[in-house]
Amino acid sequence: VQLQASGGGLVQPGGSLGLSCAAPGSIFRINTMYWYRQAPGKERELVAHITRLGSPNYEDSVKGRFTVSRDNAKNTLYLQMSRLKPEDTAVYYCNADLQLLHDASMGNYWGKGTLVTVSS
Repeated sequence: VQLQASGGGLVQPGGSLGLSCAAPGSIFRINTMYWYRQAPGKERELVAHITRLGSPNYEDSVKGRFTVSRDNAKNTLYLQMSRLKPEDTAVYYCNADLQLLHDASMGNYWGKGTLVTVSS
């Protein structure tokens, strides 16, 4: 299964943007869900993650600006980004630890990235 991220685009510095990521298909259970990003010329980094029970964690540079949330009924992950900075420009990827209906164990799955560009 491939997670489906959406919501990227061009936004001015100081602006806001929301991303979403849906896990399609026959999902039995989703544990922790993650947002990563990869800026040009840099390695992929973890931005935020949220447990199944809704406990969030953030990378220091986004604390107070980004909010991660999820809707377990919809198998969907969200990232609300505010006070965006040019250094937030990156391809954002969602990732999840999940178990498919026909699988006996958890696996880790990625979505295709969505580009966020912060520029005036």
